[in-house]
Amino acid sequence: MEMVDWNLAVATATRFVRPGPEVSRDEARAIVAELRQHAKASETHVRAFTRMARPGAEGEPAPHDTPVLVVDRPGWIRANVAGFRAVLKPLLAKMEDRRSSTPGGAVLGAVGGKVTGVELGMLLSFLASRVLGQYETFAPASRELPAGTQGGRLLLVAPNIVHVERELDVAPHDFRLWVCLHEETHRTQFSAVPWLRDHIEGEVQSFLAETDIDPGTLLERLREAAQSLAGAKPEGEEGDEGRSLVDLVQTPAQREILGRLTAVMSLLEGHADFVMDGVGPEVVPSVAEIREKFQKRRASGAGRLDVALRKLLGLDAKLRQYRDGERFVRSVVEEVGMDGFNRIWTSPNTLPTKLEIAKPADWVARVHRKAEGAP
Repeated sequence: MEMVDWNLAVATATRFVRPGPEVSRDEARAIVAELRQHAKASETHVRAFTRMARPGAEGEPAPHDTPVLVVDRPGWIRANVAGFRAVLKPLLAKMEDRRSSTPGGAVLGAVGGKVTGVELGMLLSFLASRVLGQYETFAPASRELPAGTQGGRLLLVAPNIVHVERELDVAPHDFRLWVCLHEETHRTQFSAVPWLRDHIEGEVQSFLAETDIDPGTLLERLREAAQSLAGAKPEGEEGDEGRSLVDLVQTPAQREILGRLTAVMSLLEGHADFVMDGVGPEVVPSVAEIREKFQKRRASGAGRLDVALRKLLGLDAKLRQYRDGERFVRSVVEEVGMDGFNRIWTSPNTLPTKLEIAKPADWVARVHRKAEGAP
């Protein structure tokens, strides 16, 4: 019996996920077609703005080999369960070995796998109604959800995009293209920088290899998150709301790895935000209105439940990544131009550190001025 009943996680998440906005069948087909069209157009806009391209055989930019998939909420759930299963396999195998050596571990495992599947499903049902798009770096292919030759695929969650554009009361055409610009930037980052995927995968696996957590403790963390989701936590009880799931599994070595991962994720998210707004004025007439309304929505959350879950899942850190990363990219581009900024993609050694994200001038001094022989 596996540590997590993955099929039960999918079934639970699919059962409890909120229904999407009401659209007719014709409207749904038109939305899917428009998102595909915007994704294709975004590739040209993003590559022209960022000047990032993987050279083809004759010096021409090579087309992406990662598919664009327009999915509904259950489709997003299935894709992410498959991704979690692949990435967490070494950690779960390690925990399985520990459990098997514990008296009564097999019996506990049979129950624990079911419980963990339910808890994970509840968390995914929460997230599935909030994600607009996602570039899956480590995506195992399936018949329904194919992946590219290096495992990547781009997901656009159509019902969530429609829900947010209606909630913000913005022009649907503009908002859909704006979202595609952000997600296409992530696809470009990984296709134009071939070493980036392996680098991040190595860091993630190193982080997981250092994890030393009792299976029961992990299960308890998931249960707390699910109880928050269900509103079962007593009002006013503080508990571990200030800690995220990631915080609870850190060793000193992991903190170093997490610092590097935080820096690179801040770079990738901030770069995507910078690009979507940089391209925006040329192709998205209402980009200023969209950004203003979206920022307010991103920062506000939806009440106590959202705040508690965002803390537990570490989503507050992700919001900071968008803000800090975008500020870093903007400052560097203003200082050394887009081509100068693109030196960041040279190797893992030219990626910014967590401290440099907060102090862009330090990255410029280390990578630029040193390379140019400045004192």
